[in-house]
Amino acid sequence: MSVPLLASVSNTPAEGFQSGFAYFRWLHELLPAPFFHTQAFLAFFAIVLVAYWSIPRRWQLARIWLLVIASFHFYAAWSYELAFLVTITTIADYLFGRAMGASERGGFRRLILFTSIGMNLGILCYFKYRGFFLNELYDSLRRLGVEPGYEKLNPLAIFIPFGISFYTFEAISYAVDVYRRKIPAEKCLPRFLLFILFFPHLVAGPIVRAGDFLTQTRRAKRWNWLRVQFGVQLFLIGAFKKMAIADRMALFCDPVLSNPGAYNTVAVWFAVLAYAVRIYCDFSGYSDMALGAAHLLGYRLVNNFNMPYLATNVSDFWRRWHISLSTWLRDYIFIPLGGSRGSRWLTYRNLLLTMAIGGLWHGAAWGYVLWGVAHGLMLVIHKQFKDYCEDNPRLSALLETTIGTGLRIFFTFFCVSMCWVLFQPELSKALIVFEKMFSIQKGLVLPLNNRSLWYTVIFLFGCHWLVRSGLWDRIYRNLPAPVLGTGYAICLCAALVLAPDNGSTFIYFQF
Repeated sequence: MSVPLLASVSNTPAEGFQSGFAYFRWLHELLPAPFFHTQAFLAFFAIVLVAYWSIPRRWQLARIWLLVIASFHFYAAWSYELAFLVTITTIADYLFGRAMGASERGGFRRLILFTSIGMNLGILCYFKYRGFFLNELYDSLRRLGVEPGYEKLNPLAIFIPFGISFYTFEAISYAVDVYRRKIPAEKCLPRFLLFILFFPHLVAGPIVRAGDFLTQTRRAKRWNWLRVQFGVQLFLIGAFKKMAIADRMALFCDPVLSNPGAYNTVAVWFAVLAYAVRIYCDFSGYSDMALGAAHLLGYRLVNNFNMPYLATNVSDFWRRWHISLSTWLRDYIFIPLGGSRGSRWLTYRNLLLTMAIGGLWHGAAWGYVLWGVAHGLMLVIHKQFKDYCEDNPRLSALLETTIGTGLRIFFTFFCVSMCWVLFQPELSKALIVFEKMFSIQKGLVLPLNNRSLWYTVIFLFGCHWLVRSGLWDRIYRNLPAPVLGTGYAICLCAALVLAPDNGSTFIYFQF
């Protein structure tokens, strides 16, 4: 099995890989899991990169086929059955798009649209929500005194394909955009296959839009050293976030959140803080590596994060956090529901429904749904408070001061962190965490010295402040190339040294 840059990754879903085909068993041995921070992936990516740029620029379609085949192998190394499933459904979406694009009959085009959406949502529900609904039905029948004819499923043992929610949303947005005539139906099959299967974003996003990505596939790619430099920088920054920060924060939060009843109140508070840092650095670290890998291949993916923990309110937070998802929810759920065009109460209803769906998108558990509802309620409250401030200019001016802005950032971070407690499959543990946080209780202390936690938090917010103030941009532009190279080498060395012996998988791979 391959190892990360320093140590092995635990909890790999590919453990126990079985295949009747020797080729896929061999492929799995070479690339046992689609994790960017492993030696196996770096070797795989280096081979793809060299082969890709060795193909003459005029043979652009050959380059696209190479990336399609590489993307298929990237996913097939983990599960060849699901790689075939994703490929087949992608071909079906391509044919649906061609049929909608060629037809002028509104009824027929709507039928094709609903067929495409139904196919994608059906596959998503089967893999991701089947166990959740069966278990809820099981509990309901037991409460009614009826003995179900099947055993209750273990939520932790339910098989969920990597990235299924991400590429499902991409396929749905493509079908809707073709139906609305916002984009023409793609006529080139390999380009459409690459749109869905492109391995940097296949597993955990960002959620790309067809209109943006398919346009890039038609441009001839030229080797550009500045773009290569930018891609390598993004990849190194992402690796540092993941290995040096997120995986270290997991040492603080995982033992506590997995058994919150055993720890004291202070330990639980620290664990919640560590988890807020971890989930940001884990997901944004993956996104940075995805963007960096795409840049090295000549493609630009959308930026997924913009310093979300410096948001001054929850609405600002959702403009900065998981931007590709928040804009998708806005364009394909919130606005079709009516958006803000109706009465105030209809707007609030639309916000709550949109965020509840966003929570359910993350996982088949009540904790995720409540997490989405909580964010919907905070958005509603913020809208009401914003209207109140417009009628009270003194209060509005006070909140815009330096101290007021700092308090708003702190309060937003606190509320978001409280919501992160709900962001887990087991709601019972989240309730225990809240009970421990808001009542003085004894128990075990943190397994590690909390000074490391505080240093990490200060470092993270210090980096945010440097970027937001514009100071980093001025420093970066004036640094000589050797100093920059040394800095990124130190960044890589720090990631290798600070990474725990047992790394963890990316949190968002389960979505």
